[in-house]
Amino acid sequence: MRWWKMLGLAGIMGVAATGVVIARAERRRRAYTPEEIRVRLRERVETNQPEGRRS
Repeated sequence: MRWWKMLGLAGIMGVAATGVVIARAERRRRAYTPEEIRVRLRERVETNQPEGRRS
């Protein structure tokens, strides 16, 4: 095979691997219920606000 064919195949494999990684992350993100997301966001806000700004 010529070098450009190998380069093209490597590029296609890279794109496919990136798609797999993105799909896994999306599945993991969508596994949370809306209530779990709200709880996590509220916890994050509570821990990141300075003492004088708590509501």
